[in-house]
Amino acid sequence: MSGTLSAKSAVRYTPAGIPIVELIVSHESTQAEAGRTRNVICEVQAVAAGEAAQKLAVTPLGARIRASGFLAHKGKSRVQLILHINTFEFI
Repeated sequence: MSGTLSAKSAVRYTPAGIPIVELIVSHESTQAEAGRTRNVICEVQAVAAGEAAQKLAVTPLGARIRASGFLAHKGKSRVQLILHINTFEFI
């Protein structure tokens, strides 16, 4: 997923000492669907841990990134998804 870093939390640490940062990534693109183009605009909640969290913690808001990872349920409600960022690069 690619987008703009539009919000982030302060770094927090798990009981094991792993740094965690929560983020919002704003995405805008044009995609093909059923033979037509579609404008896509969305905000995606994300979380990063470890080295990725340390790097994103010092990344300024407004930076453009391309992130990869996996989707998982945000909590016990099992309704909302959150992107867990494993790696990212600046674009």
